[in-house]
Amino acid sequence: MVNYVDRETILCISLAARPSNHGVRFHNWLYDRLGLNYLYKAVSPTDITAAVAGIRGLDIRGAGVSMPYKQDVIPLIDSLDPSASRIGAVNTIVNTDGELVGYNTDYVAVAALLKSHGVDPALPVAVRGSGGMANAVVAALADHGMQGTVVARNHATGSSLASRYGWDYSAEVPAGAGLLVNVTPLGMHGGGEDIQAFSDEAVAAAAMVFDVVAYPVRTPLIRAAERLGTPTINGGEVVALQAAEQFALYTGVRPTPEQVEAAEDFANRD
Repeated sequence: MVNYVDRETILCISLAARPSNHGVRFHNWLYDRLGLNYLYKAVSPTDITAAVAGIRGLDIRGAGVSMPYKQDVIPLIDSLDPSASRIGAVNTIVNTDGELVGYNTDYVAVAALLKSHGVDPALPVAVRGSGGMANAVVAALADHGMQGTVVARNHATGSSLASRYGWDYSAEVPAGAGLLVNVTPLGMHGGGEDIQAFSDEAVAAAAMVFDVVAYPVRTPLIRAAERLGTPTINGGEVVALQAAEQFALYTGVRPTPEQVEAAEDFANRD
């Protein structure tokens, strides 16, 4: 196993306003387990334009992109994979000989989870949020055959996202949603971590709750759903699947489901 850094080590990074250790631990555990001479480092850029230029200039192989940079990086890179161009948001940059291509592995992860959890396409959906991740989530939901409402305080971004997929827009959570999806920082460490994204009444009436927040996995919304007996999909599941897709893009090696599960377990240890 690789347990050292040398001049041949290939560097990957993440760009986030509030970096966590999850990706660092997930990727580096897999690099070590699979004997790959790679190193993963989380970065909080002070200048996103300079940071993306650094990916090219320093021959960094790949970069995960988190809030609030998923749309900001688009004009700074060379091209978009269809997964990112359709959504208008990038969460992964891959550098091949100085050419930077943007991908969206969030979409891939959400689409896979809707299938694996057997989510009924007939359920009306309420998606709270209208940022870069919300674009990926709504696209995956629409491709799953679902219709619903984008709930957002920002009328411009909320109505634009809703109209793109023929959904409704509202500033308030509509009654009767069968699937509730939180794609805001509500419940996240450092971002309203004590706030529950949907009311107990809405959670109790729903068939399923989906919270993309992963830090912590058991957000106030997820805890409320557990207490009220409503099935859940949590942000930890999204993070693990999208990170596995990123890993494959960076290294050309696709970890097994068992390796992904073990890496996620390691990443979540205290």
